[in-house]
Amino acid sequence: MSISVLHVDDEPDFAELAADMLEREDDRFTVATATSASEGLERLAADDFDCIVSDYDMPGQNGIEFLEQVRDEFPDLPFILYTGKGSEEVASDAISAGVTDYLQKEGGISQYALLTNRIRNAVKNHYAQIELADREQRLNLFFEQSPLGVIEWNENFDAVRMNDAAEDILGYAEDDLAGQPWEVIVTEPDRDAVGDVVANLLENKGGYHSINENIREDGEQIICEWHNRVVTDENEDVVAIFSQFQDITERKQRENSLEQLHAATRDLMTATTVEEVATRASETATQVLQVPMNGIHHYDTEADALVPIAWADKTDDVLDDSPPSLPVDSSLAGQVYRTGEAQRFADIREADDTFDPETPFRSEYIIPLDDYGVFILSSPEADVFDATNKVLADVFAANVETALDHVEQRQHLQRERDRLDEFASIISHDLRNPLNVATGRLELAQRECNSDHLDGVAQAHDRMDALIDDVFTLAREGKQVEDSDPVDLGDTIDACWRNVETVSATLVTETEQTIIAESSRLKQLLENLFRNAVEHGGETVRITAGDLDDGFYVADNGPGIPENERVEVFEAGYSTADEGTGFGLNIVQEITEAHGWDISVTDSETGGARFEVTGVETAAA
Repeated sequence: MSISVLHVDDEPDFAELAADMLEREDDRFTVATATSASEGLERLAADDFDCIVSDYDMPGQNGIEFLEQVRDEFPDLPFILYTGKGSEEVASDAISAGVTDYLQKEGGISQYALLTNRIRNAVKNHYAQIELADREQRLNLFFEQSPLGVIEWNENFDAVRMNDAAEDILGYAEDDLAGQPWEVIVTEPDRDAVGDVVANLLENKGGYHSINENIREDGEQIICEWHNRVVTDENEDVVAIFSQFQDITERKQRENSLEQLHAATRDLMTATTVEEVATRASETATQVLQVPMNGIHHYDTEADALVPIAWADKTDDVLDDSPPSLPVDSSLAGQVYRTGEAQRFADIREADDTFDPETPFRSEYIIPLDDYGVFILSSPEADVFDATNKVLADVFAANVETALDHVEQRQHLQRERDRLDEFASIISHDLRNPLNVATGRLELAQRECNSDHLDGVAQAHDRMDALIDDVFTLAREGKQVEDSDPVDLGDTIDACWRNVETVSATLVTETEQTIIAESSRLKQLLENLFRNAVEHGGETVRITAGDLDDGFYVADNGPGIPENERVEVFEAGYSTADEGTGFGLNIVQEITEAHGWDISVTDSETGGARFEVTGVETAAA
């Protein structure tokens, strides 16, 4: 940076010499000269200078009188008194007038190196002070105008000052908190954790962000989020800490409510009836939203009304024992159902005093449930549904609707399962009896005559018997697994292999894990995979069963399964073997899905088929 200097001396030749020497000593210097104090003042008025160097003994005004005038206009401008007349009296007067530095003239040119150094230091300190003042001003503006609370702490972590926002958050007046240690505003359970933060800040080793419980002056406990900054001196010693903070109590309460809501949602999803959803939802609404949920209304198309099919807690003096049906065309609940937009009764009342909702509720919040009608949250307090509760109520509504969807899906699946069970029962009972008769008659016929046609009939009977077994198994294996236990996979594989008819086929077991499964259905899965490998791989097929990171596999060295058929192989009735029923792998898929697992097919290392079962829980996990 360039340094502009004004040198005032009544000796023109000396002033020019000094200017030339200073510019030689430091090429950043630009030196202008004046031969009197009055001319110096004129130059100051016309141009900007970083430093003034002035003689003392000058006609008209001496150097100190000149200094006093300069200080009137430029109180902080560096001013060096450079004089041939040195005395303690002159030095004292100069210091009193605010001189920056005092230097006596000497003979020779070496004096200019010293003068150059004095000017550099004076200018450097001057601009450092300007920068410091500017920083302090910005800090004060930040301190006073910050919308967040700000507290300044000293090197002992005692409060020094606080802004208005901090006073509002903590309830303290600045004078009451000043000089107090940090422990005053921290709750007892959080003091150890905050103490660690304080220790790190005092050593400038961290602690720049924290969240903890605080105590207001009136004793109320709040939760605050803190952002801390450390101020150090030139030796890197901590001299102050500034803490910017905000009250996040409501935010934390909302987060806690959402966590409770999510926990309650998991419970909602296990409900099996609409009434069960309503009961659990009512408990959640009361605990999390602090308002009762009065009921779920379904739309009855025949009665053209919203009929309460599930009812829970109610507000005193709001409902009769028998909750009424609500007309779709005129009731507030009907309006919500038709428009699909949640409504708050108090808001409608304020907008239209003539609106008659024809509903026994007051101060209710009614939320649509798309395919199910509406549910009604009710409270005698008009302001219960603030912004936070409204957000939670909307999330709650979505959870209730999802739970109702699950109930409907379960009921639909149960109806399908019941029909499948009925069908399986018919297959098992009503077809097996005539098949047994046909088999018996066939045996009698084979005793009386010898015909290849009868052998074909026997094979057909065997196939029909296998089909009946597989269809019955398919109906049973598709049911959701409810009772699972730790099962030794290796032992189970070996036991299943002994139940499969083989000639020269071999099995290699490479597993030691214990998995969580229903033992009987796991055996059915493994036996079907082994039979499939033998049917398609031949009498000498080699089968390997081993571990995956989250499951197990069964692989063989047979011909494999073409990539374009790997989805079809799990479909009911699909088979490429002459003796196969086409249900074996479909049963395998039903068993994996009943456990919540996944199954896929790929190539084995030898080019055969490899079935991978994943998503399996191990006993160790």
